[in-house]
Amino acid sequence: MFNISEEIWIYGMVALFVTIVFAAYFLKLRRRTKTVNEKIRIAKEEGLHEPVSLHPVVNLNLCFGSGACIRACPEQDVLGIRNGKATLINASHCVGHGACLLACPTEAISFHIGTEKRGVDLPHVNQEFETNVSGIYIAGEIGGMGLIKNAVEQGKQAVENLAKNISKDKACDYELVIIGAGPAGIAASLQAKKLGLKTIILDQDSLGGTVYSFPRAKIVMTAPMDLPLYGKVKLFETNKTELLTLWNEVLNKNQIIIYENKKIEHIAPMGNGFDVETKDGQKFNTQKVLLAIGRRGSPRKLGVPGESSQKVAYRLIESEFIKDKNIVVVGGGDSAIESALLLMEQNQVTLSYRKDKFARLKPKNKQKIQEAVSDKKLKLMLNSNLHSIEDEKVTIKMEDGEAVDVENDLVFIFAGGELPTQFLKNVGINITTKFGEAVLTRK
Repeated sequence: MFNISEEIWIYGMVALFVTIVFAAYFLKLRRRTKTVNEKIRIAKEEGLHEPVSLHPVVNLNLCFGSGACIRACPEQDVLGIRNGKATLINASHCVGHGACLLACPTEAISFHIGTEKRGVDLPHVNQEFETNVSGIYIAGEIGGMGLIKNAVEQGKQAVENLAKNISKDKACDYELVIIGAGPAGIAASLQAKKLGLKTIILDQDSLGGTVYSFPRAKIVMTAPMDLPLYGKVKLFETNKTELLTLWNEVLNKNQIIIYENKKIEHIAPMGNGFDVETKDGQKFNTQKVLLAIGRRGSPRKLGVPGESSQKVAYRLIESEFIKDKNIVVVGGGDSAIESALLLMEQNQVTLSYRKDKFARLKPKNKQKIQEAVSDKKLKLMLNSNLHSIEDEKVTIKMEDGEAVDVENDLVFIFAGGELPTQFLKNVGINITTKFGEAVLTRK
């Protein structure tokens, strides 16, 4: 038994210990909050704080700051802990992995598309991926899911759903026409093969869709996926070449042919299905159509004199075969930066960007381009616009009006792409602008 004085001393020591623990916790919380506030300040200055498209939203009433979402996210500093709650830092770095949503122990995270100020145009689809035009389905990037893993899953699910409504009695050339040979289209073609559907897959460019236009060394996949007729694909830190090789092997093994350079002009209701007409005049009659096209559609052009020249390109395919050239790269996004970094190894590269600083770059790209400029491995021209293109030179206009002639052999323009909104409208598909609406939850 303790006497009163001993009990008071014990209680006092316990109280002191508890006080020290709480003080240490709150000091740590304060330091963490201060660090995150500084990161948010920098993100706002660099234009990275505002979401571009898909992004996590935290319900502060449910969040208790476990940090599980931060540890689960494969990207850098998308989320942080401020005042004991998860908060967005570099929201534009989010690519929709959904890992944070799955990791949160209190289901405090949901995924939204667009913001109150920045709307995102999306086609209307139901839970089975069917549009308002009965028989036409959408999967992948055009539907808002750009991540490879998500696009693959949507392609599979869309085919599973539409297969339920295939009639063997209808006289059509095909049961399904898949438009787009990117991740969603490839997965859809494999699933269609698995289900025994008579299918053809068309693409306006080449196998891989948007992935094909990435620079060769670009990392395009950081999470495993389940590919029909193949199984689990566990390729981490995978580059474009490895992924395209895998897809080619799986498609060849299952005797699936991708019909490339088949740009779609019209999709029209006809009899028991649709007539899909390509730019070169071919028609394909089908019961169902799956649109698995990218959001960027055709490359956006600058409209400058000489842009139709054969030395102008809008994507970089085989950078290692381009040597000893004077090259101008136009653009300030990740694609432009990555292309300039690859090309500068064997060429003289000038990078032209219309603004005074880069925004929304991935941290690694920002660091690498700063190092390249510092080491004088390429020439950077900010506040500049491509003015004209000639056989042996280009003219770049600076913000102050000065016209600078640059010796030139090749021009690569990365100005984004034109959304295929009008194409979808011509098909009859309704387009809705989403302003920060929830599209993915665990409920």
